[in-house]
Amino acid sequence: MPRSAVAVFAAVVPLLAVAVVGCGCTTRTPPPPAAVSVPFTDATVAAGIRFTHQNGAAGKKLLPETMSGGVVVLDFDADGRPDLFFVNGGTWPGSTADSGRDALYRNAGGGKFEDASKLLPPARPRYAMGGCAADFDNDGVPDLFVTAVGGNRLYHNAGGKGFEDVTERAGLTTSSWPTAATAAEFEKWNRPVSFPSSATWLDYDGDGKLDLFVCNYVTWSPANDLAIRAVLPGGVRAYVPPTQFPGTHCQLFRNLGDGRFREVTFDAGIEVSEPTGMNGAVQPVGKALGVIQCDPDGDGWPDLLVANDTVRNFFFHNVPDGTGGRKFEEIGLAANAAYSDGRPRGGMGIDAAYLNGKFAAVIANFSNEPNTLLTLADPKRMLFQDAAAAAGLAAPSRGPMKFGAFFFDADLDGRPDLLTLNGHLEPDIGLARTGQTQAEPPQLFRGLADGRFELVTDAGDLGAPMVARGSAYLDFDGDGRLDVAVVANGGSAKLFRNATSGNNWVRLKLVGDGKKSNRDAIGATAEVTAGGEVRRFHVTGSRGYQSQSELVLTVGLVSGTKVDSVTVKWPGQDAGKQTWSDLKAGKEHRLDQK
Repeated sequence: MPRSAVAVFAAVVPLLAVAVVGCGCTTRTPPPPAAVSVPFTDATVAAGIRFTHQNGAAGKKLLPETMSGGVVVLDFDADGRPDLFFVNGGTWPGSTADSGRDALYRNAGGGKFEDASKLLPPARPRYAMGGCAADFDNDGVPDLFVTAVGGNRLYHNAGGKGFEDVTERAGLTTSSWPTAATAAEFEKWNRPVSFPSSATWLDYDGDGKLDLFVCNYVTWSPANDLAIRAVLPGGVRAYVPPTQFPGTHCQLFRNLGDGRFREVTFDAGIEVSEPTGMNGAVQPVGKALGVIQCDPDGDGWPDLLVANDTVRNFFFHNVPDGTGGRKFEEIGLAANAAYSDGRPRGGMGIDAAYLNGKFAAVIANFSNEPNTLLTLADPKRMLFQDAAAAAGLAAPSRGPMKFGAFFFDADLDGRPDLLTLNGHLEPDIGLARTGQTQAEPPQLFRGLADGRFELVTDAGDLGAPMVARGSAYLDFDGDGRLDVAVVANGGSAKLFRNATSGNNWVRLKLVGDGKKSNRDAIGATAEVTAGGEVRRFHVTGSRGYQSQSELVLTVGLVSGTKVDSVTVKWPGQDAGKQTWSDLKAGKEHRLDQK
């Protein structure tokens, strides 16, 4: 039923008063910071990428419209070159506008892509958000999962020749798409419509088969959305904030090994509820937008960090279930991962890496909130601390509205850098905040030797303002440098070529045996020794916001012509370790599980 809640869009602009008084002392103006350049060039047109995202916005300002847009990197035809899958939004029932479609681009080599969208299944009624890819049946080619308002879809890869919609057969049907035929009927639809966001593959029970975790955002319907009076100065409708919608549960689906999945959300400990309101009714807590599969305690069992929007973040710790299986315990509060500054933030994208050997996770937050940088301060007690301020991330990241986020070694110096992709959710933000625009420039932070970050002042074409949402990295042209793909909400996708130079590299493609470990080696940990330093990498599925980067590991080398050794701890129960030595620089090495 329509609710009478009123959401007031308020912009709080802090004012800084500066008093200058005579003190009889001499002051010196500090010199401007030195320029930091990590250049990228716009290669979109030259590469043949012509995807435009459709958000369906037509003035009603329904919440999903401003949240959509993801990109997935996958090698769907197994030719050794990364391909791109762009997730489109769509239009609402009754609209006469072109609804658009998802797009698949095959990497043809030589820095060029070919439109291979004809290999995708016919479009179904839904409003897509993001996606992830993995070889869930261990047949040697990656499959696709697409999250969508009104019904997720699972596409099985038929040997690189095309994709088949197997959602119903796999037991993943979650259809709640309104049967409304007209715009008026749709706007009156008050039954809940599923609203997923990010998703990731992981082998949570160690059986060598990839399971599926799905973030769900809020309990939403068009009628309830439109019943909330959200206004900007001048009476213009605003997008309703998530605080005005009830939370919901994430979902976990266990891979049964025969092409089917079984939902184990409750049994595996994924449902998080608590009493809310005056009557103490138990309600779902989560408003999830981002998830990263990781292993902070290094026990070989995948854990999950979930970025929630305006409520506490989750840390799902993988533990024995007492019957020989596995489950999760949500310990975000006890692990100090739930809040920053004792309060929730607007968490969007999330990623994890090892900074100076220590596990760290970044969460991209709402405007006027800095990035969160959770570092594992005490591995034995699983205790995190927010090190964003100490790492130099807090102050420069506070202003923009941040969605996409990932660590990658942009300059190949052996240290993770950080990229956040920004863009306000409100196209009319200038009515509330004079001079502010919806499009905002990305922020690239260069990782330093002491674990801190410095803001890159010149990222080339990557510094142009965008209404960015999903983003991913990949080496699309085979030069060893990591490039960036971005989806702009309601705009054109972009592909940025990394134009840095000077350092060497080694790329590592881990391939599981498909029995003890999944073929994609998702969940594997690699220890790389080069030049007297030991670095740790973790193969994860999705990262950032509603997107997935390539699974190949890139190791930057400032000096030297080889990696001395690589030790891989394979994912899965009793999957073992392997070590390779003297891996030559300037090439990609395939490491097969034996």
